[in-house]
Amino acid sequence: MSLSTLVQQIVSFYELLIVVYVLMSWFHPSGVLMDMYRILGTLCDPYLNVFRRFVPIIGGGLDISPIVGLLVLDYLIRPLLATIFKMLGV
Repeated sequence: MSLSTLVQQIVSFYELLIVVYVLMSWFHPSGVLMDMYRILGTLCDPYLNVFRRFVPIIGGGLDISPIVGLLVLDYLIRPLLATIFKMLGV
């Protein structure tokens, strides 16, 4: 497995973590699920907070910053990483 493939898989896994974090936020987890939710928040919130500064909450409190964050990962960061690895020959 090349370094490029590994980084791409890490980005995909991070996207999955964000999706799970968002889905869990729709419910009120308790017990072990609340612990998992807190861990996901620790991992995802620093990245999502970047977008929360610029993306307003719409409607009745709908936070679309995770959507923007996922789009940035897919259409900016992933191609940028692919280009860098291609230039480095990795």
